[in-house]
Amino acid sequence: MSNAEAQALSDHTAPGKADSAQAHNPEADRLRALLEPSVLANRLYLEDVTINVAGSHRVLHVVVDLPQEETGGVSLDVIADISKVLSDVLDTDPGADTRPYDLEVSSPGVGRPLTEPRHWHRAKGRIASVKVIQGENVTGRIQSVDDGGVTLVPEIAVKKGMKPKQGDPVKLPFDRIRTGKVEIEFSHLSEDGLEPEHNGPSEEA
Repeated sequence: MSNAEAQALSDHTAPGKADSAQAHNPEADRLRALLEPSVLANRLYLEDVTINVAGSHRVLHVVVDLPQEETGGVSLDVIADISKVLSDVLDTDPGADTRPYDLEVSSPGVGRPLTEPRHWHRAKGRIASVKVIQGENVTGRIQSVDDGGVTLVPEIAVKKGMKPKQGDPVKLPFDRIRTGKVEIEFSHLSEDGLEPEHNGPSEEA
């Protein structure tokens, strides 16, 4: 694969959403099907595959995550390892065209929106801000997740410098959740891969 670079990144924020033209990109769908078996074989989940094109150059961005039953973030070592694996797969892709491209592999980042049940499972034990449809918005720690929705223990604001109080658990069905997002906590920085702040290694494919 000439001019293809596998760049291992440990993202601290999720990548920007693909535009509407990319949302149903047949080539991205084809590459997802090609790469997914190798991602699963390495005990990871393939979150997203997008292609950004600028003239004759293209960037293939692959987002991987841990399985929903696991906690913490994807380490730099894991990102580097899976980058090499996927680069090798792409080297032998029978459907590849001749345009040069860069391969970027990253993790979603702790600040990604919680848009799927698996995202809520991955965030269990974390504090999330939830905007509710036809109800009061809630900020609280995710206690449990099931097929029907999420149970949070609300964080009740107190005077500055005091530890927040916990309210009674609140069950929110998924169909009542407008948006959800994990709040960054200093005690979780290391497990989220938020420090030290640097990129992983690059390798010529």
